[in-house]
Amino acid sequence: MPLWRMDGLLLVFIIHIGPVEFLYYWLHRALHHHFLYSRYHSHHHSSIVSQPHTAVIHPFAEHIAYYFILGLPLMVTTFMGTISIATVALYLTYIDFMNSMGHCNFEFTPKWVFDMIPPLKYLMYTPSYHSMHHTRFRTNYSLFMPFYDYIYGTMDESTDIVYESSLKKSEDVPDVVPLTHLTTLQSVYHLRLGFASLASNPLNSKWYMWLIWPLTCWSALIAWAYGRTFIIERNTFKKLKAKLWIVPCFKKEEEEFNRNGEIYLEKHPKLKVKVVDGSSLVVAVVLNSIPVGTSQVMFRGRLSKVACSIVSALCHKGIQVSTIRNIEYEKLKKSLTTEDGSNLALITNGFNQKVWLVGEDLTKDEQSMASKGTIFVPFSQFPPKKIRNDCFYLNTPSLVAPKSFGNLHSCENWLPRSVISARRVAGIVHALEGWNVNECGDEIFDVEKIWEASLQHGFLPSKTFA
Repeated sequence: MPLWRMDGLLLVFIIHIGPVEFLYYWLHRALHHHFLYSRYHSHHHSSIVSQPHTAVIHPFAEHIAYYFILGLPLMVTTFMGTISIATVALYLTYIDFMNSMGHCNFEFTPKWVFDMIPPLKYLMYTPSYHSMHHTRFRTNYSLFMPFYDYIYGTMDESTDIVYESSLKKSEDVPDVVPLTHLTTLQSVYHLRLGFASLASNPLNSKWYMWLIWPLTCWSALIAWAYGRTFIIERNTFKKLKAKLWIVPCFKKEEEEFNRNGEIYLEKHPKLKVKVVDGSSLVVAVVLNSIPVGTSQVMFRGRLSKVACSIVSALCHKGIQVSTIRNIEYEKLKKSLTTEDGSNLALITNGFNQKVWLVGEDLTKDEQSMASKGTIFVPFSQFPPKKIRNDCFYLNTPSLVAPKSFGNLHSCENWLPRSVISARRVAGIVHALEGWNVNECGDEIFDVEKIWEASLQHGFLPSKTFA
């Protein structure tokens, strides 16, 4: 195969303008017929607020059809003997770039480009053009070149207006900004901008990921050098707009590092936003994960305001909380009233509790002490390492998102699809309810109030086993 052939490149361009755009246009219109739409194409349109990776979210049958149509130029040039390395590289790059650009939901093509070259509006679509298709469904069917929409009268009349207003419009200010960070070096591939096949499944180390370890190290180096937060997900829910920001670091931040956000507020006393660490909802989720009728639980984990609040609530309900470490027992005892403290016990044997409240620092030896059938309920942000096959491990504190929660396609770390961490949900609920308070430092919000509000907004308990 030669490196360059101009005749082959021109042939690819002609075939794309003709058969490819024509066939795609009519296939796309057919996919919007109610019979095919409900069975296939609706999966792609579940992303009303599209993002670059939305471009490749299709059912398998659609992928096959698209590969056939988009592969026509390369198949024809191969058959005619005019194929070249440059032709293949340029055409594949063109397809990926245009496909991602059309779904990026951000307008960056300046208006003067179309003013200088008026026919270009028929040969190059814009993100605004395709966003109209995702919101109105029955217009703007073309692939990358809108001229077939003009020919067949399916061009949305407001496309140009939306395009021009998008260039003038400032970026939408989100109502909620959840912050997260990378958990392991390989977790970068589980982001939406990583591999879709990995992002759609809970975080789990795969053997084949070691094959790209050099790339993993480079990504970690770039993240360290870049050193700035960036957006990885945009969500809509009811009246709210949320943008999930990721901090490019890999270490676990301990609560003492910034006192649950309190240090940040001290540095910025005139901050106009509220900081919510979500501790109250974490407590509520853990308390409601304990089976009804439980009379005693085992506690083992690093002490925090969440841990102390959980133990205090259980002791107040008359549930006996046992610990196996003296230092934890002494600290918890000091935080409880005399009456509640009577339900706290230090034990060294007879571990017959069927419910264990655990943090990520739960050791292998400690897990081996639990009796068969024990339910491990984590209260920490990171799950403990699972070593027992005869016990049950619940997910870290989380809730199932309502179906109306928009643009939620990837898994949040080790959680299943459509399940969101309680801390992230807490910020959303605070915004929905209009609670103008901070929840950081040693402060903890009303546990019952935020639990009831979460349920009222459609979030459901997640008792899925990890």
